[in-house]
Amino acid sequence: MRRVLAILATLALVLVACGEDEPETTPDPDTTEEAPDGDAAEEPDEADGEPIVIGNIADLSGPTGDVGTPYSEGIRGYVEWRNAQGGIEGRPIDLLWEDYQYDVAVAERLYTDYIASGVVAIQGWGTADTEALRTQINADEVPFMSASYSEELTHFEDTPYNFVVATSYSDQLRIALNHIASQDPDAEVAVFHHDSPFGTSPVADGQAYIEDQGLNLGYQVHPMPGGVTDYIGELRRVANDGVRYIVVQNVESPAALLANDIGDQGLDIQLYLLNWAGGETFINLAGDNAEGAIAVQPWAPVAHETPGQADAREFLQSQGDDLTNLQYTQGWWKMALMAEAIESVIQAGGEVTGPAIADALAQVENFDTQGVSLPITLTPRDDGRRTGMVCSPLWVVEGGEWTLMADEHCP
Repeated sequence: MRRVLAILATLALVLVACGEDEPETTPDPDTTEEAPDGDAAEEPDEADGEPIVIGNIADLSGPTGDVGTPYSEGIRGYVEWRNAQGGIEGRPIDLLWEDYQYDVAVAERLYTDYIASGVVAIQGWGTADTEALRTQINADEVPFMSASYSEELTHFEDTPYNFVVATSYSDQLRIALNHIASQDPDAEVAVFHHDSPFGTSPVADGQAYIEDQGLNLGYQVHPMPGGVTDYIGELRRVANDGVRYIVVQNVESPAALLANDIGDQGLDIQLYLLNWAGGETFINLAGDNAEGAIAVQPWAPVAHETPGQADAREFLQSQGDDLTNLQYTQGWWKMALMAEAIESVIQAGGEVTGPAIADALAQVENFDTQGVSLPITLTPRDDGRRTGMVCSPLWVVEGGEWTLMADEHCP
C-alpha cells in the first residue's frame, strides 16, 4: 500500500509540472483570425442520410486489368472523396464492387447480386458482358454506365438504360482513318485488335466508313491473341503487303509489345492507338519505341495538367499516392457524372430510382470535366445514337510524354 501511495504522489507531481509548462491561455480577440464574413470555418456535413447503393463490375485481374484496375480505383476514389464531402445531398454512396476477371458469366452473376442488393445504377466494364446484359438492363430499368464504347450500345431506342459517355470505338476508328487519309490518301492500313467483342466492335464500321467516304485506303484486320510473346510474324506479313499504318484496338500492354516489335524489327510503321491502348502505361512499357505513336484519346493524359485533375490529385496525395494515369481520372469523372444526375433527382424532390436517374442522365448537356475531356452531352442525337462525345483530341508521344496534337478531331 505504501508503494502504491508513493507512485500516486509521484504521478500527481508530474501532472502539476506538465500543467505549469503549458499554461492554459485565453485567445486574444485582437489576434484571432475569423473565417470570411465572421463565420467559423466549417467541415463538410457528414453524409448520414439513406445510402445510395451503386454497383461496380470491374476487371482487376483479367486480360484488360492493366487499364481496368486504375479505372475502378478512380471510381472508388471519387466515391470515398464525395462521401467525405457530405455525399450526395447528405446521402452517402454505398459502392458495391468486385473483380469479374473479364468473365461474362461472372459479370452476369454480379449483376444479379447487385440488383438483389438494391442498386439504383451500375458502373460496368467490358463490351461482351455489357452487350450480353443489355436486355436485362432494360427490363430492370437500371442505368448502366459501361466502360465499353461499343457503338451497339449507343442506339438509345434499343438501349435506353446504357450510357456511352465518350467517343465510340467506331467513331475513334473513323477519326484515325480520316486522319491517315488526310496524310496519305492511298495508304495501306491494318487494324490490330483484341481478340474479343471489344476488339472487333469497330472493325466492320471502319470498312464501311472507307466505302461511304470514297476513301482509297487499303484495309486489313488482324486479331491479337492474348498470352503471346511477340507479334513479329503478323508484322512481317503486313509489312510485305505494304502496310505503313496500324490502328490498335486493344489495351496498353499488348499495344506496347507491338510497338517494341516494330522498333526491334526496324519497320517503318506508324501506330494509331484507340483510347484503351493510348495511356501512360503504353509509354512506360514501350520506352523509346513509343515515340511518334498517335492516340485517338478522349481523356487527357496526366502530363497534360488540367483543373479537372485537381481533386483526384489531392485525394490520392492524402492517401500517400500520386496521379499517374488517365484511366484514374476517367473513372473518377464518369462516377462524378452519375453522381450529378443523382443529385439533380434529389434536388428536384424526386425518388432516387433507376428510371429517374436515367431521365436525368438523358438530359445532360455539356457536362464540364474541367479539361479532362471534351464536354459530355447525353441527349439523343438526330442519327439515333447517344454518345457523350462525337469527336476526340489527338495526342502524340514526344519526349516520352503524351503531347496534344489536335484539340478536337471528328470523323
